[in-house]
Amino acid sequence: MARRAVLSVTDKTGIVEFAAGLRELGWELVSTGGTARALQEAGLPVVPVEEVTGFPELLGGRVKTLHPAVHAAILARPQVEDLDELARFGMVPVDLVACNLYRFEEAARQGLGWEELAEHVDVGGVALIRAAAKNSARVAVLTDPAQYPEALALLREHGEVPLEVRRRWAAQAFLHTAYYDAVIGHVLAGRAGLEPLGDRLVRAWRKVRDLRYGENPHQQAAVYRDPLASQDTLASCEPLGGKELSYNNLLDAHAAWGLVQEFREPAAVVVKHTNPCGCAVASTLREAVEGALRGDPVSAFGGIVACNRPLDLESARCLQEVFLEVVVAPGFHPEALEVLRKKRNLRLLAPAADGVELELRTVPGGVLVQEPDRLGWDPQQLRVVTTRRPTEEEWRSLEFAWAVCKHTKSNAVVLARGTELVGVGAGQMSRVDSVRVAVQKAGERARGAVLASDAFFPFPDGVEEAARAGVVAFVQPGGSVRDPEVVAAAERAGCAMVLTGVRHFRH
Repeated sequence: MARRAVLSVTDKTGIVEFAAGLRELGWELVSTGGTARALQEAGLPVVPVEEVTGFPELLGGRVKTLHPAVHAAILARPQVEDLDELARFGMVPVDLVACNLYRFEEAARQGLGWEELAEHVDVGGVALIRAAAKNSARVAVLTDPAQYPEALALLREHGEVPLEVRRRWAAQAFLHTAYYDAVIGHVLAGRAGLEPLGDRLVRAWRKVRDLRYGENPHQQAAVYRDPLASQDTLASCEPLGGKELSYNNLLDAHAAWGLVQEFREPAAVVVKHTNPCGCAVASTLREAVEGALRGDPVSAFGGIVACNRPLDLESARCLQEVFLEVVVAPGFHPEALEVLRKKRNLRLLAPAADGVELELRTVPGGVLVQEPDRLGWDPQQLRVVTTRRPTEEEWRSLEFAWAVCKHTKSNAVVLARGTELVGVGAGQMSRVDSVRVAVQKAGERARGAVLASDAFFPFPDGVEEAARAGVVAFVQPGGSVRDPEVVAAAERAGCAMVLTGVRHFRH
Protein backbone atom coordinates (compact mmCIF):
# COMPACT_ATOMS: atom_id res chain seq x y z
CA MET A 1 0.00 0.00 0.00
CA ALA A 2 1.27 3.47 -0.92
CA ARG A 3 2.13 5.66 2.01
CA ARG A 4 -0.12 8.66 2.47
CA ALA A 5 0.70 12.32 3.16
CA VAL A 6 -1.71 15.10 4.15
CA LEU A 7 -0.71 18.48 2.75
CA SER A 8 -2.59 21.58 3.93
CA VAL A 9 -0.58 24.80 3.93
CA THR A 10 -1.24 28.52 3.94
CA ASP A 11 2.34 29.32 2.97
CA LYS A 12 2.69 27.42 -0.29
CA THR A 13 6.41 28.08 -0.70
CA GLY A 14 7.99 24.91 -2.11
CA ILE A 15 4.86 22.77 -1.63
CA VAL A 16 4.52 21.81 -5.32
CA GLU A 17 8.15 20.68 -5.52
CA PHE A 18 7.82 18.77 -2.26
CA ALA A 19 4.62 17.06 -3.38
CA ALA A 20 6.23 16.15 -6.72
CA GLY A 21 9.13 14.57 -4.85
CA LEU A 22 6.73 12.53 -2.72
CA ARG A 23 4.90 11.34 -5.81
CA GLU A 24 8.18 10.22 -7.38
CA LEU A 25 8.69 8.08 -4.29
CA GLY A 26 5.22 6.56 -4.69
CA TRP A 27 3.37 8.51 -2.00
CA GLU A 28 -0.36 9.26 -2.19
CA LEU A 29 -1.28 12.91 -1.61
CA VAL A 30 -4.35 14.03 0.35
CA SER A 31 -4.99 17.74 0.30
CA THR A 32 -7.47 20.50 1.03
CA GLY A 33 -8.78 23.70 -0.54
CA GLY A 34 -6.15 26.01 -2.01
CA THR A 35 -3.33 23.52 -1.50
CA ALA A 36 -5.18 20.87 -3.50
CA ARG A 37 -5.83 23.36 -6.30
CA ALA A 38 -2.17 24.37 -6.44
CA LEU A 39 -1.10 20.73 -6.71
CA GLN A 40 -3.74 19.89 -9.32
CA GLU A 41 -2.75 22.92 -11.41
CA ALA A 42 0.81 21.57 -11.33
CA GLY A 43 -0.48 18.28 -12.78
CA LEU A 44 -0.12 16.24 -9.57
CA PRO A 45 -2.79 13.66 -8.68
CA VAL A 46 -4.48 14.57 -5.39
CA VAL A 47 -7.03 12.79 -3.23
CA PRO A 48 -9.43 15.53 -2.03
CA VAL A 49 -9.98 15.40 1.73
CA GLU A 50 -13.76 15.09 1.22
CA GLU A 51 -13.12 11.79 -0.55
CA VAL A 52 -11.39 10.57 2.62
CA THR A 53 -14.00 11.88 5.07
CA GLY A 54 -17.13 11.34 3.01
CA PHE A 55 -18.14 14.93 3.79
CA PRO A 56 -17.75 18.10 1.73
CA GLU A 57 -15.99 21.07 3.26
CA LEU A 58 -18.54 22.58 5.65
CA LEU A 59 -19.37 26.09 6.87
CA GLY A 60 -17.57 27.85 4.04
CA GLY A 61 -14.39 25.82 4.60
CA ARG A 62 -14.30 26.17 8.39
CA VAL A 63 -14.50 22.39 8.73
CA LYS A 64 -12.39 20.29 6.38
CA THR A 65 -10.06 17.91 8.17
CA LEU A 66 -11.81 17.66 11.56
CA HIS A 67 -12.98 14.08 11.05
CA PRO A 68 -12.02 10.62 12.47
CA ALA A 69 -10.99 9.42 9.01
CA VAL A 70 -8.23 12.06 9.11
CA HIS A 71 -7.31 12.22 12.76
CA ALA A 72 -7.52 8.50 13.52
CA ALA A 73 -5.34 7.91 10.46
CA ILE A 74 -2.75 10.32 11.92
CA LEU A 75 -3.02 9.29 15.59
CA ALA A 76 -2.89 5.51 15.04
CA ARG A 77 0.17 4.18 16.83
CA PRO A 78 2.54 1.71 15.16
CA GLN A 79 1.16 -1.27 17.10
CA VAL A 80 -0.89 -3.85 15.22
CA GLU A 81 -4.11 -3.24 17.20
CA ASP A 82 -4.33 0.42 16.10
CA LEU A 83 -3.62 -0.39 12.47
CA ASP A 84 -6.12 -3.27 12.51
CA GLU A 85 -8.75 -0.90 13.93
CA LEU A 86 -8.13 1.54 11.07
CA ALA A 87 -8.49 -1.31 8.58
CA ARG A 88 -11.85 -2.34 10.09
CA PHE A 89 -13.19 1.12 9.30
CA GLY A 90 -11.57 1.29 5.88
CA MET A 91 -9.14 4.03 6.94
CA VAL A 92 -5.66 4.45 5.48
CA PRO A 93 -2.83 5.45 7.87
CA VAL A 94 -1.23 8.85 7.34
CA ASP A 95 2.58 8.83 7.62
CA LEU A 96 3.38 12.48 6.97
CA VAL A 97 1.64 15.82 7.57
CA ALA A 98 2.82 19.11 6.07
CA CYS A 99 0.85 22.01 7.50
CA ASN A 100 1.26 25.67 8.38
CA LEU A 101 -1.35 28.06 9.66
CA TYR A 102 -3.58 31.00 8.72
CA ARG A 103 -1.78 34.33 8.83
CA PHE A 104 -3.23 35.65 12.08
CA GLU A 105 -0.09 37.65 12.81
CA GLU A 106 -0.46 39.65 9.58
CA ALA A 107 -4.16 40.18 10.20
CA ALA A 108 -3.47 41.47 13.72
CA ARG A 109 -1.05 44.09 12.38
CA GLN A 110 -3.85 45.41 10.14
CA GLY A 111 -5.89 46.46 13.17
CA LEU A 112 -8.91 44.29 12.35
CA GLY A 113 -11.83 43.99 14.76
CA TRP A 114 -12.60 40.93 16.86
CA GLU A 115 -14.91 39.13 14.40
CA GLU A 116 -12.60 39.71 11.44
CA LEU A 117 -9.60 38.54 13.47
CA ALA A 118 -11.46 35.43 14.58
CA GLU A 119 -11.72 34.36 10.94
CA HIS A 120 -7.92 34.20 10.85
CA VAL A 121 -7.74 31.79 13.80
CA ASP A 122 -6.77 28.38 12.44
CA VAL A 123 -8.52 25.42 14.09
CA GLY A 124 -8.13 22.46 11.76
CA GLY A 125 -4.49 23.21 10.97
CA VAL A 126 -3.51 23.34 14.64
CA ALA A 127 -5.34 20.05 15.22
CA LEU A 128 -3.51 18.39 12.31
CA ILE A 129 -0.13 19.58 13.55
CA ARG A 130 -0.72 18.59 17.17
CA ALA A 131 -2.01 15.15 16.21
CA ALA A 132 0.99 14.44 13.97
CA ALA A 133 3.45 15.82 16.55
CA LYS A 134 1.87 13.74 19.31
CA ASN A 135 2.34 10.62 17.18
CA SER A 136 5.95 11.24 16.14
CA ALA A 137 6.59 7.55 16.88
CA ARG A 138 5.13 6.93 13.42
CA VAL A 139 4.28 10.24 11.70
CA ALA A 140 6.53 13.01 10.38
CA VAL A 141 5.16 16.56 10.78
CA LEU A 142 6.54 19.46 8.77
CA THR A 143 5.58 23.04 9.65
CA ASP A 144 8.27 24.94 7.74
CA PRO A 145 9.00 24.84 3.99
CA ALA A 146 12.70 24.78 4.90
CA GLN A 147 12.15 21.20 6.12
CA TYR A 148 10.97 19.89 2.75
CA PRO A 149 14.40 19.28 1.14
CA GLU A 150 15.65 17.41 4.22
CA ALA A 151 12.51 15.27 4.29
CA LEU A 152 12.89 14.27 0.63
CA ALA A 153 16.60 13.57 1.06
CA LEU A 154 15.94 11.30 4.05
CA LEU A 155 13.12 9.47 2.29
CA ARG A 156 15.29 8.88 -0.76
CA GLU A 157 18.22 7.66 1.31
CA HIS A 158 16.48 5.67 4.05
CA GLY A 159 12.96 5.13 2.78
CA GLU A 160 11.67 6.88 5.91
CA VAL A 161 12.30 9.85 8.18
CA PRO A 162 14.37 8.55 11.13
CA LEU A 163 12.80 8.70 14.59
CA GLU A 164 15.23 11.31 15.95
CA VAL A 165 14.32 13.65 13.09
CA ARG A 166 10.59 13.03 13.56
CA ARG A 167 10.98 13.95 17.23
CA ARG A 168 12.94 17.08 16.38
CA TRP A 169 10.23 18.15 13.93
CA ALA A 170 7.52 17.30 16.48
CA ALA A 171 9.16 19.58 19.03
CA GLN A 172 9.38 22.32 16.39
CA ALA A 173 5.70 21.74 15.60
CA PHE A 174 4.68 22.27 19.23
CA LEU A 175 6.75 25.48 19.29
CA HIS A 176 5.00 26.49 16.06
CA THR A 177 1.49 26.09 17.52
CA ALA A 178 2.51 27.54 20.91
CA TYR A 179 3.86 30.66 19.21
CA TYR A 180 0.69 30.91 17.12
CA ASP A 181 -1.57 30.61 20.17
CA ALA A 182 0.56 33.08 22.13
CA VAL A 183 0.09 35.72 19.44
CA ILE A 184 -3.67 35.08 19.37
CA GLY A 185 -3.91 35.20 23.16
CA HIS A 186 -1.91 38.42 23.40
CA VAL A 187 -3.92 40.20 20.70
CA LEU A 188 -7.37 39.12 21.83
CA ALA A 189 -6.57 39.77 25.49
CA GLY A 190 -5.77 43.33 24.48
CA ARG A 191 -8.98 43.60 22.46
CA ALA A 192 -10.96 42.30 25.44
CA GLY A 193 -9.32 44.77 27.82
CA LEU A 194 -7.70 42.19 30.09
CA GLU A 195 -5.08 43.47 32.49
CA PRO A 196 -1.53 43.10 31.09
CA LEU A 197 -0.35 41.78 34.49
CA GLY A 198 -3.02 39.10 34.70
CA ASP A 199 -3.00 35.56 36.05
CA ARG A 200 -1.01 34.24 33.08
CA LEU A 201 1.64 36.03 31.04
CA VAL A 202 1.75 34.77 27.48
CA ARG A 203 3.96 36.41 24.86
CA ALA A 204 5.57 35.36 21.59
CA TRP A 205 8.88 36.47 20.14
CA ARG A 206 10.43 35.69 16.76
CA LYS A 207 14.18 35.56 16.24
CA VAL A 208 15.65 38.45 14.28
CA ARG A 209 19.27 37.33 14.33
CA ASP A 210 21.93 35.57 16.31
CA LEU A 211 24.35 37.95 17.98
CA ARG A 212 28.10 37.46 17.96
CA TYR A 213 27.91 36.70 21.67
CA GLY A 214 26.29 37.95 24.87
CA GLU A 215 27.79 40.34 27.39
CA ASN A 216 30.99 38.28 27.13
CA PRO A 217 32.44 36.09 24.35
CA HIS A 218 31.68 32.84 26.21
CA GLN A 219 27.91 33.60 26.30
CA GLN A 220 25.58 32.78 23.39
CA ALA A 221 22.99 35.42 22.52
CA ALA A 222 20.27 36.31 20.04
CA VAL A 223 17.71 39.08 19.60
CA TYR A 224 14.00 38.37 19.22
CA ARG A 225 11.27 40.78 18.23
CA ASP A 226 7.66 41.17 19.21
CA PRO A 227 5.81 40.03 16.06
CA LEU A 228 3.09 42.61 16.67
CA ALA A 229 5.51 45.54 16.87
CA SER A 230 6.47 47.56 13.82
CA GLN A 231 9.31 46.28 11.68
CA ASP A 232 11.59 49.22 12.51
CA THR A 233 11.77 49.00 16.29
CA LEU A 234 15.17 48.83 17.94
CA ALA A 235 15.04 45.02 18.11
CA SER A 236 14.46 44.52 14.41
CA CYS A 237 15.62 47.56 12.44
CA GLU A 238 18.40 46.80 10.00
CA PRO A 239 21.68 48.68 10.54
CA LEU A 240 22.33 51.33 7.89
CA GLY A 241 26.05 50.86 8.26
CA GLY A 242 28.79 49.33 10.36
CA LYS A 243 29.65 45.98 11.88
CA GLU A 244 27.27 43.34 13.14
CA LEU A 245 25.37 44.39 16.26
CA SER A 246 26.29 42.91 19.60
CA TYR A 247 24.22 42.20 22.70
CA ASN A 248 25.85 45.10 24.56
CA ASN A 249 25.31 47.43 21.57
CA LEU A 250 21.57 46.84 21.75
CA LEU A 251 21.38 47.23 25.54
CA ASP A 252 23.24 50.54 25.37
CA ALA A 253 21.27 51.71 22.32
CA HIS A 254 18.04 50.99 24.22
CA ALA A 255 19.25 53.06 27.19
CA ALA A 256 20.26 55.98 24.98
CA TRP A 257 17.13 55.84 22.83
CA GLY A 258 14.86 55.75 25.89
CA LEU A 259 16.46 58.84 27.41
CA VAL A 260 16.58 60.97 24.27
CA GLN A 261 12.84 60.38 23.75
CA GLU A 262 12.18 62.31 26.98
CA PHE A 263 12.85 65.63 25.26
CA ARG A 264 10.77 67.60 22.76
CA GLU A 265 13.51 70.03 21.74
CA PRO A 266 16.55 68.82 19.78
CA ALA A 267 18.48 66.52 22.10
CA ALA A 268 21.47 64.19 22.06
CA VAL A 269 22.65 61.57 24.55
CA VAL A 270 25.92 59.71 25.02
CA VAL A 271 25.60 56.40 26.90
CA LYS A 272 28.29 54.12 28.27
CA HIS A 273 27.36 50.79 29.87
CA THR A 274 23.65 51.80 29.89
CA ASN A 275 24.34 55.02 31.87
CA PRO A 276 24.30 58.51 30.37
CA CYS A 277 27.69 60.21 30.44
CA GLY A 278 26.57 63.10 28.27
CA CYS A 279 23.24 64.70 27.42
CA ALA A 280 22.17 68.07 26.12
CA VAL A 281 19.10 69.87 24.83
CA ALA A 282 19.64 72.84 22.51
CA SER A 283 18.02 74.90 19.78
CA THR A 284 19.75 72.87 17.06
CA LEU A 285 20.78 69.23 16.90
CA ARG A 286 24.41 70.15 16.21
CA GLU A 287 24.54 72.18 19.43
CA ALA A 288 22.91 69.33 21.34
CA VAL A 289 25.46 66.84 19.99
CA GLU A 290 28.34 69.15 20.92
CA GLY A 291 26.91 69.62 24.41
CA ALA A 292 26.42 65.88 24.93
CA LEU A 293 30.02 65.16 23.91
CA ARG A 294 31.23 67.78 26.39
CA GLY A 295 29.53 65.95 29.27
CA ASP A 296 32.37 63.47 29.75
CA PRO A 297 34.69 63.33 26.72
CA VAL A 298 36.80 60.55 28.24
CA SER A 299 33.83 58.25 28.87
CA ALA A 300 32.31 59.09 25.48
CA PHE A 301 35.11 57.07 23.86
CA GLY A 302 33.50 53.84 22.64
CA GLY A 303 30.05 55.06 23.62
CA ILE A 304 26.61 55.10 22.03
CA VAL A 305 25.04 58.33 20.78
CA ALA A 306 21.29 58.83 20.34
CA CYS A 307 19.51 61.84 18.84
CA ASN A 308 15.80 62.66 18.73
CA ARG A 309 15.99 64.32 15.32
CA PRO A 310 17.19 62.94 11.97
CA LEU A 311 20.95 63.33 11.96
CA ASP A 312 22.10 66.14 9.67
CA LEU A 313 25.50 66.75 8.08
CA GLU A 314 26.71 69.27 10.71
CA SER A 315 25.84 66.89 13.55
CA ALA A 316 27.49 63.98 11.74
CA ARG A 317 30.70 65.98 11.39
CA CYS A 318 30.71 66.53 15.17
CA LEU A 319 30.66 62.76 15.64
CA GLN A 320 33.18 62.01 12.92
CA GLU A 321 36.29 62.42 15.06
CA VAL A 322 34.98 60.45 18.07
CA PHE A 323 35.31 56.69 18.38
CA LEU A 324 31.74 55.45 18.86
CA GLU A 325 30.10 52.04 18.71
CA VAL A 326 26.56 53.03 17.64
CA VAL A 327 24.63 56.11 16.53
CA VAL A 328 20.85 55.94 16.93
CA ALA A 329 18.50 58.49 15.36
CA PRO A 330 15.01 58.52 13.82
CA GLY A 331 16.71 59.02 10.45
CA PHE A 332 19.91 60.10 8.71
CA HIS A 333 20.26 62.76 6.03
CA PRO A 334 22.03 61.30 2.95
CA GLU A 335 25.06 63.57 3.50
CA ALA A 336 25.28 62.47 7.15
CA LEU A 337 25.16 58.81 6.11
CA GLU A 338 27.96 59.39 3.63
CA VAL A 339 30.15 60.91 6.35
CA LEU A 340 29.44 58.31 9.03
CA ARG A 341 29.70 55.29 6.73
CA LYS A 342 33.36 56.16 6.26
CA LYS A 343 33.77 54.86 9.81
CA ARG A 344 33.43 51.22 8.77
CA ASN A 345 32.80 49.78 12.23
CA LEU A 346 30.22 52.37 13.34
CA ARG A 347 26.72 50.89 13.54
CA LEU A 348 23.92 53.22 12.42
CA LEU A 349 20.36 52.53 13.56
CA ALA A 350 17.13 54.35 12.67
CA PRO A 351 14.39 52.80 14.84
CA ALA A 352 10.82 53.91 15.31
CA ALA A 353 9.99 55.73 18.53
CA ASP A 354 7.85 52.90 19.94
CA GLY A 355 7.98 52.33 23.69
CA VAL A 356 7.85 48.97 25.43
CA GLU A 357 4.59 47.61 26.80
CA LEU A 358 6.13 45.67 29.68
CA GLU A 359 9.65 45.33 31.06
CA LEU A 360 10.78 41.77 31.77
CA ARG A 361 13.77 40.35 33.60
CA THR A 362 14.53 36.75 34.39
CA VAL A 363 15.19 35.33 37.84
CA PRO A 364 15.78 31.64 38.59
CA GLY A 365 12.51 29.84 37.94
CA GLY A 366 10.58 32.87 36.78
CA VAL A 367 10.39 36.34 35.38
CA LEU A 368 9.92 39.78 36.92
CA VAL A 369 7.48 41.98 35.04
CA GLN A 370 6.69 45.65 35.45
CA GLU A 371 5.17 48.46 33.45
CA PRO A 372 7.75 50.99 32.20
CA ASP A 373 8.51 54.09 34.26
CA ARG A 374 6.54 56.64 32.25
CA LEU A 375 6.02 59.18 35.03
CA GLY A 376 7.44 62.54 34.05
CA TRP A 377 7.96 65.99 35.53
CA ASP A 378 4.71 67.19 37.13
CA PRO A 379 4.86 70.84 38.29
CA GLN A 380 1.64 70.34 40.26
CA GLN A 381 3.30 67.79 42.54
CA LEU A 382 6.52 69.72 43.23
CA ARG A 383 7.23 71.29 46.65
CA VAL A 384 9.88 73.90 47.31
CA VAL A 385 11.03 73.20 50.88
CA THR A 386 13.74 75.85 51.27
CA THR A 387 13.48 79.59 51.80
CA ARG A 388 15.19 80.24 48.48
CA ARG A 389 13.17 79.21 45.46
CA PRO A 390 14.88 78.11 42.25
CA THR A 391 15.39 80.81 39.63
CA GLU A 392 13.68 80.42 36.27
CA GLU A 393 16.91 79.10 34.76
CA GLU A 394 17.39 76.69 37.67
CA TRP A 395 13.86 75.35 37.24
CA ARG A 396 14.67 74.51 33.63
CA SER A 397 17.90 72.81 34.65
CA LEU A 398 16.20 70.86 37.42
CA GLU A 399 13.59 69.51 35.02
CA PHE A 400 16.32 68.49 32.58
CA ALA A 401 18.43 66.85 35.30
CA TRP A 402 15.40 64.97 36.66
CA ALA A 403 14.73 63.46 33.22
CA VAL A 404 18.34 62.30 32.91
CA CYS A 405 18.34 60.95 36.47
CA LYS A 406 15.34 58.77 35.66
CA HIS A 407 17.48 56.90 33.10
CA THR A 408 20.58 56.53 35.30
CA LYS A 409 21.33 53.46 37.40
CA SER A 410 20.63 53.85 41.12
CA ASN A 411 22.07 55.24 43.29
CA ALA A 412 21.85 58.02 40.70
CA VAL A 413 23.04 61.62 41.07
CA VAL A 414 23.09 63.97 38.09
CA LEU A 415 24.58 67.45 37.79
CA ALA A 416 23.45 69.85 35.05
CA ARG A 417 24.12 73.40 33.99
CA GLY A 418 21.45 74.85 31.78
CA THR A 419 20.27 71.88 29.75
CA GLU A 420 23.63 70.19 29.59
CA LEU A 421 24.83 67.27 31.68
CA VAL A 422 28.11 68.01 33.46
CA GLY A 423 28.51 65.15 35.94
CA VAL A 424 27.00 61.74 36.74
CA GLY A 425 27.36 59.39 39.69
CA ALA A 426 25.69 56.08 38.87
CA GLY A 427 25.36 52.64 40.42
CA GLN A 428 27.22 53.46 43.64
CA MET A 429 26.34 51.61 46.82
CA SER A 430 25.96 54.85 48.82
CA ARG A 431 24.36 58.08 47.67
CA VAL A 432 27.12 60.27 49.04
CA ASP A 433 29.59 58.33 46.88
CA SER A 434 27.39 59.02 43.85
CA VAL A 435 27.57 62.72 44.73
CA ARG A 436 31.36 62.55 44.99
CA VAL A 437 31.67 60.81 41.62
CA ALA A 438 29.35 63.33 39.94
CA VAL A 439 31.22 66.27 41.46
CA GLN A 440 34.58 64.80 40.47
CA LYS A 441 33.36 64.30 36.90
CA ALA A 442 31.99 67.85 36.72
CA GLY A 443 35.07 69.55 38.15
CA GLU A 444 34.75 73.33 37.95
CA ARG A 445 31.47 72.94 36.06
CA ALA A 446 29.85 71.88 39.34
CA ARG A 447 29.85 75.57 40.37
CA GLY A 448 26.40 76.93 39.61
CA ALA A 449 25.06 73.49 38.65
CA VAL A 450 21.85 71.84 39.85
CA LEU A 451 21.64 68.31 41.20
CA ALA A 452 18.99 65.60 40.72
CA SER A 453 18.87 62.50 42.93
CA ASP A 454 16.72 59.53 41.94
CA ALA A 455 15.77 58.77 45.55
CA PHE A 456 15.87 60.63 48.85
CA PHE A 457 19.05 61.70 50.64
CA PRO A 458 19.25 59.46 53.72
CA PHE A 459 21.70 61.87 55.40
CA PRO A 460 22.65 65.52 54.92
CA ASP A 461 26.21 64.55 53.87
CA GLY A 462 25.31 64.27 50.18
CA VAL A 463 23.84 67.77 50.13
CA GLU A 464 26.82 69.16 52.04
CA GLU A 465 29.28 67.52 49.64
CA ALA A 466 27.48 68.97 46.62
CA ALA A 467 27.11 72.44 48.14
CA ARG A 468 30.86 72.59 48.86
CA ALA A 469 31.45 71.91 45.15
CA GLY A 470 29.19 74.84 44.20
CA VAL A 471 25.83 73.17 43.49
CA VAL A 472 23.04 75.74 43.91
CA ALA A 473 19.78 73.76 43.66
CA PHE A 474 18.55 70.23 44.31
CA VAL A 475 15.62 68.10 43.18
CA GLN A 476 14.92 64.84 44.98
CA PRO A 477 11.88 62.75 45.98
CA GLY A 478 12.03 63.35 49.74
CA GLY A 479 10.55 60.86 52.17
CA SER A 480 13.52 60.20 54.45
CA VAL A 481 13.10 60.32 58.24
CA ARG A 482 15.98 62.82 58.08
CA ASP A 483 14.33 65.13 55.54
CA PRO A 484 14.42 68.06 58.05
CA GLU A 485 18.18 67.63 58.45
CA VAL A 486 18.67 67.38 54.67
CA VAL A 487 16.59 70.52 54.05
CA ALA A 488 18.47 72.33 56.83
CA ALA A 489 21.77 71.52 55.11
CA ALA A 490 20.46 73.08 51.90
CA GLU A 491 19.27 76.13 53.87
CA ARG A 492 22.67 76.62 55.50
CA ALA A 493 24.33 76.53 52.08
CA GLY A 494 21.83 79.01 50.61
CA CYS A 495 20.63 76.42 48.07
CA ALA A 496 17.12 75.77 46.74
CA MET A 497 15.58 72.34 47.20
CA VAL A 498 12.55 70.84 45.44
CA LEU A 499 10.79 67.61 46.44
CA THR A 500 8.95 65.58 43.78
CA GLY A 501 7.33 62.93 45.97
CA VAL A 502 8.32 60.41 43.24
CA ARG A 503 11.44 58.27 43.02
CA HIS A 504 13.00 56.79 39.90
CA PHE A 505 15.04 53.75 40.93
CA ARG A 506 16.63 52.00 37.96
CA HIS A 507 18.44 48.75 38.72
